[in-house]
Order: sequence, then structure tokens, then C-alpha cells
Amino acid sequence: MTRTVEADYLVVGAGAMGMAFTDALIDHADVRVALVDRRHSVSGHWIEAYPFVRLHQASAFYGVASHLLGGGQLQQRGPEEGLQERASQPQICAYYTRMLERMLESGRVEFFPNSEYVGDRAVVSRISGERAEVPGRCRIVDARYLAPSIPAERPPPFGVTEDARVLPVGDLARLEEAPSQYVVVGSGKTATDACIWLLSRGVDPDAICWVRPRDPWMMNRAVVQPDPAIFLRMAADTMQAAQDATSLEELFLRLEEAGIMLRIDRTVMPTMAKTPTLATWELEQLRTLENVVRRGHIQAVDRGKLTFADGPVAVAQDAVVVHCAADGLKYPPLVPVWRPEAITLQPIRAGFPCFGAALSGYVEATRDDDDEKNRLCPPSPYGNSMAQWARMNVLGTRAAMSFSSEPDVKEWSNQVALNPARIPPGHPGSAALDDALERLAAHTRPGLARLAELM
Repeated sequence: MTRTVEADYLVVGAGAMGMAFTDALIDHADVRVALVDRRHSVSGHWIEAYPFVRLHQASAFYGVASHLLGGGQLQQRGPEEGLQERASQPQICAYYTRMLERMLESGRVEFFPNSEYVGDRAVVSRISGERAEVPGRCRIVDARYLAPSIPAERPPPFGVTEDARVLPVGDLARLEEAPSQYVVVGSGKTATDACIWLLSRGVDPDAICWVRPRDPWMMNRAVVQPDPAIFLRMAADTMQAAQDATSLEELFLRLEEAGIMLRIDRTVMPTMAKTPTLATWELEQLRTLENVVRRGHIQAVDRGKLTFADGPVAVAQDAVVVHCAADGLKYPPLVPVWRPEAITLQPIRAGFPCFGAALSGYVEATRDDDDEKNRLCPPSPYGNSMAQWARMNVLGTRAAMSFSSEPDVKEWSNQVALNPARIPPGHPGSAALDDALERLAAHTRPGLARLAELM
């Protein structure tokens, strides 16, 4: 059986970007939206994420434009006292459930859970098999182009023998018997979270082996905060460092000296630059782990043995190998956000995907010409290597200069907490903010020019 759904937009993917786009769109245009997701509810990969995960950034930078995630409060205790709160996995899922309820109550959104978009403007339920179609005038919105891969949904990228004990990171919280050794596999935020969690549960640092194919650069969480003076000072410091750098390596060392970039081992020059945020207390704990294996990617795991391209490494016979090696962020080619076949959601400002999706929703609601929309909102990629990080910042900064030149977009974005560089209406200002703005104006164009050369 097939039914026709009266919709102006079919948004495929009800994760962070699909929700942010839909929220901004229906708040600024009188349209109807069909929202589709293969999972049983909204929230995207957060539904399947490991239970001890938290946002690596401030909650204020995540979610939808109309409603703040969390209370916008500073943490009152613990090692991050004074920094903005960071939502947990249950808090994120509950937030998105509330946002869905708001959309449904508007009468302009219909949600299709447990459903697949099969092309040709058709959606099929994975539960009932029911088929729904949208009319030819309906625009398709692809909110899955950059959907992350997570260990809970992807097998390990290496061979595993039957007698080896390999677990996705989320299963750590369900262990019933402690092994003599944990082997954490991965270089990014998931691996650092696993290591920090194990240490918080009393695991001896010497009982953790960290297989780190690449050393990562990470950003100091203290300088990525929803306070204009703090965030814009970091942006000014970055552009000033770029202006004077003679190489990418020198640039990152300058950023490290400025307290912006962090690396776990100061004797190793990292090559990975996805740059999630990390707190200095986490950095100190990670530095207690001395058994680090840097021999590239694992090819196979056997009981008591890890095999790499250049040979084996022995581990404990009862070792639990913790799979944190899903590819996470995606790096497909950049495409125009607006094309005849689809609106393809991507970050606009460097990083901050929720803001990029919300911005795209606002621009879609307030402009008619796709060429003009693409001029205002050129996409930017995620970073991976140092060169890709430089490219992300060049394209993202140019995009920010483009959309900020439009008075209404600038006014809207300054009211949206998702925008990390906003100066809210009525903000009292300060000498620190004035200094950041002055230095940002002085160093942005020469800094961008140098970054473009280095990338």
C-alpha cells in the first residue's frame, strides 16, 4: 500500500543536522516537512552511542537554534569548574525527543521512524513495509551525507579470531569480570573517552595498552567556550599564529604555545588534526598511559597477539581489545549545498555542524534563488590532517565572511547560541572583547592568505 504525503520538504536523517535544519526552516517559513530516519526515534547516532559519552564541546553549541540544549550554565564543581556544561548521552536524546514533540505539535512536521528513503521520492517502513511518497515539488534534504560511523554499528576494521576478546567501546560499561589488560584501539575522541573512563573506574594505567596509529592534535576546551571574548580571542590568536607561520608544523606549535592546541606526547609531532576539544585534566590523565603502540593500523587480533604490517605485538592472554576504530567523521567531496536533486547539508562555518544546518534552514526559508543561497553558504569540510584542518578554516572563515555580510543573517546568527562567534544582542562588552575584535580584524585576511598557502 502506498500513500501520498503532502510535504514541501523530505528531510532524510533525523540526527543533529536534520533536526537543526528542520527547526530553523519551519520557524521561518510556512512549509510542511516529512522527517525520515532509519532508527526508531530522533537523535541519530546518539541513540547507539556508548553510555559514558558526553559532548566534547559546550552544550550551547549543539542542538537546534530555537531551544538551548541544557541551561547554558557553568559547571559548579569537578575538574571543569567554570567551563560550560556538556550534555550526556541521555540528556542529548531527551532533548531531541522534546524538539520532535515541538515540531509535531506545530502541525507542519510528520515523522517517519524506522523508515528508509529508497529514492524516487519514496519512503518505506522497515517495520510494516508501508510505502509513502511525496509530490514532485517536494525538495529532498540529505542530512546523512556526513553521518558518522560509530563502533556500535560498525565491525572492527581488522580481523578477529574466534578466541580473541574484542568489544565495541560501549560494551565496556557492561563487563562483568576484569581482565588483566585493556587494549584500546583508536586515535580519536572515542579512544580518549575510553581511556579516561577506564582510569575513572580505578584501572591501573599500566593495565592499559593504547594502540594509537596516529597521534592527534586536540583543542583546549577552555578556549572553545560560548563567551565572545574567549572564543574570538582564540580565533584572533589562531589567525595571528597563521600569519607568521612558515610551515604547518610551526603553526601548530605556535597554537600549542598559545594554549589553543594540545597533544598528548610533546615528543611526537601529531599528524591527525580532527581537533575535538579536550580538557587539560583529561590530558594529564592520558599522559599517565605509557604503553602506547605506534605501529600503524592493526591487521588482526588473536588471543594474546596483535598483528601489524611489520609484525606481531604480544598482549595478555585475557586482554579485552576495545574497538574505538570506527571512522567517525566523514570526508566525502564537498558539493554545493543546493542542487536540483537535493539540499545536501554540510558544515558552513569551520566545524559546528549544527550551526551550519540551522543556517542552511534559515537561508532556505528566507531566499528563493539557489545560486544566491550557495553564495551565502559555501560548505566547509571537517579536518583530518594538519593540511585539511587549514583548508577547513580557510573555507569556513570565508563562508562566515559571506553570510555575515547579509544584515538579516547576521542579526539572526547573533541570536543563535549554536553560532560560536556570535555577540548576543545587549552583550555588555569588555576590554577583552574589544581587544579580540581588534586583533581579529587586523590578522584575519593575512592569516587566511597564509593558511591558504600552507594547506
